[in-house]
Amino acid sequence: MKVCFPTSGQGGLADTIGFHFGRVPTYTIYDDETEQVEVISNDSTHKGGSGLPADILAEEGIEVMVCSDIGRKAIRLFDQHCITVYVGASGTVSEALSDWQQGNLSVASEADGCQEHAFRKGSHKQHDHD
Repeated sequence: MKVCFPTSGQGGLADTIGFHFGRVPTYTIYDDETEQVEVISNDSTHKGGSGLPADILAEEGIEVMVCSDIGRKAIRLFDQHCITVYVGASGTVSEALSDWQQGNLSVASEADGCQEHAFRKGSHKQHDHD
């Protein structure tokens, strides 16, 4: 199973979990069957590229996304790709991986989408972490 983490750079398992999910520079992917680690660039529309992070990561075969928090729109998009999102991660990728493996993180639902990432009534602006 491929597990993905939004990350701050090229540090692999030692890298830190990025706070702004859609705007992180990299995603670190861990394959729990082969124990291989791959770091890919975030080339989504949020970083001047094309496509949404959920679409790009689905193409990479991701089955699980582990992050600190995430917006409601992104949760919906990951759900459409049958990618389970876990929230509550912090620290390094290695620490977040351990927390996920031990069942210490929560599965995200739209109700869990962080408020700063949600549409606000009367506002046309959305914080885009998706």
